[in-house]
Amino acid sequence: MPLNLPDRLPAIELLKKENIFVIDSSRASSQDIRPLRIVILNLMPLKITTETDLVRLLSNTPLQVEVSFMKVKGHTSKNTPVEHMKAFYRDFELMKEEKFDGMIITGAPVENMEFEEINYWDELTKIMEWSKTHVTSTLHICWGMQAGLYYHYGIQKHQRKTKLSGIYRHRLLNRKIPLVRSLDDYFYCPHSRYTEDREEDILKHPELQILAKSDEAGVFLVMNQDGSQIFVQGHPEYDRMTLNNEYHRDLKKRLKSAGTVQLLPGQRSIFHAGAEMEKYVQHAVHELAELLCIPDDAVRAEGGRAGVGTEICYL
Repeated sequence: MPLNLPDRLPAIELLKKENIFVIDSSRASSQDIRPLRIVILNLMPLKITTETDLVRLLSNTPLQVEVSFMKVKGHTSKNTPVEHMKAFYRDFELMKEEKFDGMIITGAPVENMEFEEINYWDELTKIMEWSKTHVTSTLHICWGMQAGLYYHYGIQKHQRKTKLSGIYRHRLLNRKIPLVRSLDDYFYCPHSRYTEDREEDILKHPELQILAKSDEAGVFLVMNQDGSQIFVQGHPEYDRMTLNNEYHRDLKKRLKSAGTVQLLPGQRSIFHAGAEMEKYVQHAVHELAELLCIPDDAVRAEGGRAGVGTEICYL
């Protein structure tokens, strides 16, 4: 079934190119279907990118999904056009009488600040309180998890010595929970953060259960007993290039990070990833040249950057 998105949302054309079935609000209104209503409180700076990442994942449901976007009134986005915000986002005050099946509270680039220092914290606490009576289940992502656990359970975040940035291996702890039934026993997910919620603090609250964690990255997935509050300390919504772009952005700013980024096994860092792929490409070139009984230099590698659409062809 299709995603029902606001008319003219930029993500619509991007997702159509990925062969994802998307319809705008005008067409959806003509169908006699009760959609799953999702509201996204998007606190990320690059809002259009985050919109696309999230609705791409929401497209995996067989249900029709109606997506709305909420914003906090106490903060003006510096990285998203004002016209975009006016066209697709509504203030909480204009939406507080509505009810939703689900809500997503994203991360935000404010994790090095105390919660009460954030200029929209008071409004955010009102939204989180409202979610308990107007939303069936709320998903809190990364800093959104830290904010949610602090507001609802008084769990304090902790500052890391270095930034956690990379793709880490996680272990599923209880597969009997319907939320994680489709996950493998071990899975990988991106992390990008300076702060963390720790396992020992969460375990002090019997109303919370940890569903997945990583030896390197710590707690990943937490849920309360009835599933109305879900917390993810990572970024499962990230596009395949998002972490790479963040890492190089941090390098330009000369921010202190973990030094080497944890990628998939066999890749020591983002900088090594290209070299690793180049090694495999050169090996494939040699094998193909031998098969065709021609010199190696008669075969070339074509495509984009190493590892992105690389193809082997011969002259």
